[in-house]
Amino acid sequence: MISSDLLSPEAIRVIPGMSSKKRLFNTLSDVAEQVYHLCPESVCDALMERESLGPTAVGQGVALPHARIDSIDRVRGVFLKLERPLDFGAADRQPVDLIFGLFAPEDAGVDHLKALAAVSRTLRDPDLCALLRANGDASTIHTVLTQRRTTNAA
Repeated sequence: MISSDLLSPEAIRVIPGMSSKKRLFNTLSDVAEQVYHLCPESVCDALMERESLGPTAVGQGVALPHARIDSIDRVRGVFLKLERPLDFGAADRQPVDLIFGLFAPEDAGVDHLKALAAVSRTLRDPDLCALLRANGDASTIHTVLTQRRTTNAA
């Protein structure tokens, strides 16, 4: 489950399509500016720098671009759903349509890793991803991402 402290309802966007990874990073940066008051140029530069180390696409149409930002006080996220998937250089060669951008303070240490692990676990669930793909409403997407999911053990 993704904490509602990590992902503000206002930090979710449904986008018709994206022409490039750079444009996607600009959009993530713009949302981070609007919601969390971060400098969009700094965010975009940090995302591009991290991506230069290797693609942050994790497969199955999901990408987790992330960066450390000196002007943020705690780990925060932005979620984008693309109606038209974008080539992201994923190892499975699948284009991405679910993008969770994660931003952490420079000194976040283990908090950054915990948040990244929580987001990764959440978006590895194929049923949850199907729900996200089936919904075009940001508030519904927020609920799907932040609700506590339970399973019945036999």
